[in-house]
Amino acid sequence: MTVHVNGNCIGCGLCVGMCAGVFTMTDEGVAAARDEIFPEQEPQVREAAESCPVSAIEVS
Repeated sequence: MTVHVNGNCIGCGLCVGMCAGVFTMTDEGVAAARDEIFPEQEPQVREAAESCPVSAIEVS
């Protein structure tokens, strides 16, 4: 699984609250995802992507 936060991010922090082990807030005030996603984190990452209010989280 790979995760990317695209330019639509508004910095609401929902993804960080849902899955802090993968998502962080940058100095620019938007979210970023770690490069390495562990299999046990995948359900949380998918839930965060589905919950993102601006569909900024891309999962593949």
